[in-house]
Amino acid sequence: MIATLQGFSQQLVPANGIRLNAVTGGAGPPILLLHGWPETWWEWHHVMPVLAERFSVVALDLRGAGFSDCPLDGYDKATMARDAHEVMVALGHERYAVCGHDIGGMVALPQAALYREAVTHLAVLDVPLPGWTEWEATTARLWHFGFHSHRDLPERLIHGREYDYLSTFMAERFHDHGTFDPADVEIYAQAMARPGRTRGGMEWYRTLAADHAAALAYKKRPLEIPVLGLGGDQRFGPRMVPMLQEFAGTVTGGAIARCGHYVADERPHEVAAALIAFLEAE
Repeated sequence: MIATLQGFSQQLVPANGIRLNAVTGGAGPPILLLHGWPETWWEWHHVMPVLAERFSVVALDLRGAGFSDCPLDGYDKATMARDAHEVMVALGHERYAVCGHDIGGMVALPQAALYREAVTHLAVLDVPLPGWTEWEATTARLWHFGFHSHRDLPERLIHGREYDYLSTFMAERFHDHGTFDPADVEIYAQAMARPGRTRGGMEWYRTLAADHAAALAYKKRPLEIPVLGLGGDQRFGPRMVPMLQEFAGTVTGGAIARCGHYVADERPHEVAAALIAFLEAE
């Protein structure tokens, strides 16, 4: 199943030696949206039409996911940040805002740190970030970080059971289950069942020790751009602002009420409104 969104087009953009699936639409200042695990660009499909009324919206399938290429390596977050930056430049966006959720947030932070002349605003949604002082203590309590990091084991166990695994995994992280759409999960499961994509997603986790070490260096030069930290009040929302204050001087945001981890799925209108207010603030 190829997910499509009215008013948006998809194309494979060569960048950093691979091709990445970019979904584009709207007009105005550009904003890049980076999804998390186990989703694809489709994570943003409720948010994108609202943003497109004011902004040029680009949503990517990250390296190893969806219809983007899934090479053997390059899953450290600095390389993935280069992927995303080169896509934006290829699309004609020399300066842009970036918003990442979950693993996408782990890519968005180094993107802002490494491409300071390009990134104008950074938004990070509901994720513990490599480099955070509470990184080890927090991730040690997240069972899937360890499971996904095992070489080959997750791929063997998930193969042929993508929908079962993803639907259970995501349901555990929703607060408002009235917003949990099995049709969306089917899109993610079918995307993960494409050759190499389960392994691609696992590789995002297998680089996290190196990502943590690299992120410690970013803190030596705090970001000077506006930064937004948001998350569900039932997950990382209360910790997003203090977490990001370790990396940047100007951070706003907080928790979205009655919301779990998948904020763009559960509370898309609140997410869109927060991003618009953040990007249009004087």
